[in-house]
Amino acid sequence: MHFRALATLGERYAADCPRRCLRVCTAGSCRAAGAEEVHARLQEEVRRRGWSSSTEVRSVGCIGPCGGAAVLSDERPDRAVALFEHVDPAGVGSLLDGAATGAAASQAVDLAAPFFTAQDRVVMANAGRIDPERIDAALAAGAYRGLAQALGEMSPRDVGAEIYRSGLRGRGGAGFPTGTKWTAVATAPGLVKYVIANGDEGDPGTFANRALLESDPHRVLEGLIIAGYAVGAGRGYLYVRSEYALALTRVRRAVEAAERVGLLGERVLGTSFSFRVEVRQGAGAFVCGEETALIASIEGRRAEPRPRPPYPSEHGLHGCPTLINNVETLANVPAILARGAAWFARRGSPRCPGTKVLSLAGHVRRPGVVEVPMGLSLRQVVMTVGGGAPAGGEVKAAHLGGPAGGSVPAALFDAPLDYDRLKALGAGLGSGGITVLGAQDSMVDLARFFAGFSRQESCGKCVPCRTGTVRMEELLDRIRARAATASDLELLRELGTTLRQASLCGLGQNAPNPVLSTLRFFPHEYTSLLAKDDAPAP
Repeated sequence: MHFRALATLGERYAADCPRRCLRVCTAGSCRAAGAEEVHARLQEEVRRRGWSSSTEVRSVGCIGPCGGAAVLSDERPDRAVALFEHVDPAGVGSLLDGAATGAAASQAVDLAAPFFTAQDRVVMANAGRIDPERIDAALAAGAYRGLAQALGEMSPRDVGAEIYRSGLRGRGGAGFPTGTKWTAVATAPGLVKYVIANGDEGDPGTFANRALLESDPHRVLEGLIIAGYAVGAGRGYLYVRSEYALALTRVRRAVEAAERVGLLGERVLGTSFSFRVEVRQGAGAFVCGEETALIASIEGRRAEPRPRPPYPSEHGLHGCPTLINNVETLANVPAILARGAAWFARRGSPRCPGTKVLSLAGHVRRPGVVEVPMGLSLRQVVMTVGGGAPAGGEVKAAHLGGPAGGSVPAALFDAPLDYDRLKALGAGLGSGGITVLGAQDSMVDLARFFAGFSRQESCGKCVPCRTGTVRMEELLDRIRARAATASDLELLRELGTTLRQASLCGLGQNAPNPVLSTLRFFPHEYTSLLAKDDAPAP
């Protein structure tokens, strides 16, 4: 099928849509708050009131303010939008009555708040607007236009060059230049190559990738297909962890729908390019976020990392050159192809172009999923977009990057969202998780939590990680029990340095980051817990 025929599906869907649209978020957090019931009750009320010809009730992905689940967006014919939080199935009728008379204004969310106005939605542009399980809805919103442009007007080399010029950096944590990685795979010798979308988001408190996969799986799939074309691969894999049941369901349905209309399989969009995608369900091992462990998992082996080099770009899946990108990285690709590298490079900051999808959680007034320009300061993200601490509270720090990240004190919140600047502070963006901590939160307890997580998730292959994470956890337990001495603190620092230098993969190398960053910026919280006869004089 040619793209023009596909575009007609989207046009038909748009033409058939009634003028008023009630969008119910049915992503994970809203489902937990009864969103499916809200959706069913809304459909029932619309039928009962005779509004079916003028009003559509649509199941959509993440709208953003997850702390207000379940969330409902009401878009009128004049494009005016009202957003309602904490929608209860039993109150749907009353809410519709109030919306009809204007009496519901007191229940509506202020869409002029920075949580909404400070965002720059590229990756999440269609999240909360389209039904993620309908390919015609995705097509109506512009899906696969970037792919059509790539296959119809550009050579694989042209596509890779466009991504290189955009300055896109990997959104999985390391921030490696995407164009460089694509070029390495494209130029690697070999007739068989693979591409893998890494959706194994395992950081505690992080849910940005999950929200993307649940809300707009076709955007990720399109990016994966384009990547396959650019590097000369004929097969791709979408790797999603088993805990993300809804994301897995929606990704699988997206792949099936794309196959039905000729976006996957033989002669994609009537061209000579053929490409197939397989969805793989991970077993929930955190180490599978590491590229070589992920490859081992797909091959059916124990998920353990291996030494590098050789890198996956040379010797990856089944020994063939393999491109691995985080799902958010790939979700940027369609927009870059459709709008151009220069358009993308103008967004964000010169060193880190584009946007970043973040999951805000913890001691913050407005938790949820946001997409903001790279380079925005941490203060703007936490205090402005997130609204700062709840009433009467105080923000002490923000922890970025989960078990591989670090904590930044509020005094340093002017640091920008920039891979290099955050690394200098001992933190990192990871897959986009930001956990805000209040004055009442213990940084030692936070470090102990992440140390325990890393110990539990260590694959055990290398001795430094296998034993070092256990010892790190034991030392933190001694400190929390007020049985440690100053020499134990020094041992903890030395242990962290050894783990960084001697561990085989990123799990062990980064496991000490939460400990070392809290020791660096909050030493008094450690020394105050030392045994009384070893504590420093006041």
